[in-house]
Amino acid sequence: MSMNERQKQTNTNIQEKANLIWEGATHLVGLFKPHEYGKVILPLTVLKRFDDALAPTKQAVLDMKKKLDAGGVNEQIIEGALTRISGYRFYNTSKFDFAKLLAEPDSIADNFDDYLKGFSANVADIIARFEFAKTVDTMVEGGVLFVMIQEFNSSKADMSPSKITSADMGYIFEELIRKFSESYDEQAGAHFTSRDIIYLMTELLISPEKEEIRKNGCSKTAYDMAMGTSQMLGCLTERLQDLNEEADLTCFGQEFNPETYAIAKADMLIKDGNASGMMYGDTLSQDKFSGYEFDYIISNPPFGIDWKREKAEVEAEAKRGYDGRFGPGLPAISDGQMLFMLNGVKKLKKGSGRMTIIQNGSSLFTGDAGSGPSEIRRYVINDDLVEAIVQLPTDLFYNTGISTYIWLITKGKEMRRSGKVQLIDASKCFVKRRKNIGNKRVDLDERCIDLILKAYESFDDGVYEDGELIVESKVYDNDFFGFTKVTVETPICDETGRPILKKGKQQPDKEKSDNEIIPLQDDIDEYMKKNVLPYNPLAYLDRSKDKIGYEVPFTRLFYKFVPPVSSEDIFAEIKALEAEETVLMEELFG
Repeated sequence: MSMNERQKQTNTNIQEKANLIWEGATHLVGLFKPHEYGKVILPLTVLKRFDDALAPTKQAVLDMKKKLDAGGVNEQIIEGALTRISGYRFYNTSKFDFAKLLAEPDSIADNFDDYLKGFSANVADIIARFEFAKTVDTMVEGGVLFVMIQEFNSSKADMSPSKITSADMGYIFEELIRKFSESYDEQAGAHFTSRDIIYLMTELLISPEKEEIRKNGCSKTAYDMAMGTSQMLGCLTERLQDLNEEADLTCFGQEFNPETYAIAKADMLIKDGNASGMMYGDTLSQDKFSGYEFDYIISNPPFGIDWKREKAEVEAEAKRGYDGRFGPGLPAISDGQMLFMLNGVKKLKKGSGRMTIIQNGSSLFTGDAGSGPSEIRRYVINDDLVEAIVQLPTDLFYNTGISTYIWLITKGKEMRRSGKVQLIDASKCFVKRRKNIGNKRVDLDERCIDLILKAYESFDDGVYEDGELIVESKVYDNDFFGFTKVTVETPICDETGRPILKKGKQQPDKEKSDNEIIPLQDDIDEYMKKNVLPYNPLAYLDRSKDKIGYEVPFTRLFYKFVPPVSSEDIFAEIKALEAEETVLMEELFG
């Protein structure tokens, strides 16, 4: 199935199920505020997904539980036996399911409590993260628990894995969360990653190994440090198995939002993935994967979000130097996205690990020479970790229209890429959507992704076109992005214009001190002779104040000069408008 066909199938499922779920939310009006609907809808969606998945083996699980209880078997053996029979790494030992709950409307509260308590411990953790007990109490008091279960038990609400794939189910969750989040006025960084972007990220990740995986399969690990509902991990798994059904990917992830964490863990349980590798907590201050190394890292961490909450832990880790995650330096406390980048770099498998991570434009250039952001760029570029940076089109994300970039970072560059960074401008490579979703006005279809990949894999300077789609690639040496910030001093002079010496040294005039930014690829003395001394013959450098900086001036490097309209053309246009105005006035007033 092609990417476009898969996207159509996904969109159909999303529309049918999301609309049904929204209809159910009408019963919550008055009892819950609109931005609280998610506290009801999301857990019920997860529970119904579990309920439908367990339905074929439900009775067999109940029979085995009764048999094991009679035999006095310990809990560990019970768990192993019940998961084996259920076909999943979870189960439910309550006699109730959604259908049977509806058979006893007068006892709905007690029976639903029994149903929830019947789940295995891993599902109990998911329910707890939703803080669902409080929500259920409110639904019981408001008399809507029965009707909500009734809504979710309709034939149209069948969410069994045979009807809806795990990937599609996860995308439905993303759509629900996106809608609910609109009531919270989320910041630009708290956005969702649509599947077209994830597909591009996965293609860039696996590009050098694609043919090998297709022929021989693979056994890999993947990590998402800000996993949301784990859709990036899901799409990466899907892509590898498209190449080879025998491809094996063990997924790990961490998420700080309890509701999206709960959905990610539920998703992994449903598809019999590595649910124990889904961790709850703040990645910056509560690293649950210290010491781990991964083959692939794919992530879209929040940007434009401060790290004040994690300040003490982050600064303590930074003091560990390169033994910790933040050795190169710390970004401005107002934006923690580069901390996530460093976290990923630390966890890449030596010699082969690859990471695609989304950042906004500030990671390219903010911070003066010697500052934290500049030192982070210096580290990842100087250590030959940055393979490529891809500028994406604007208006590609649901909740932000700003410019965004995919950084492709690796600890296993091909020889031809050694010492080089490839910049790819794909800002003009998109198709417009027929209907906007929030701020998302454009998509990356299969043609777009293929063209970007063609530019990436060609690894040269060039423009690539496919009809109206345009992608441009430029390749630079690593040190092209470095510069020395030098301090240019002018000496204090006497009345004759000669420098005043003190202990044989010139004394700088502090009011005339200046700075020059000199590319690392330029000779500093030659630069001074050409650009400074002709205008200030007495100028000299205080080399003790030299600072090395790194920036990626993406916009400037791809800037295309558009000549202004000539005065003659402007005058001709004015004359034409005046003539048109005269004709209109005559028609109106004779």
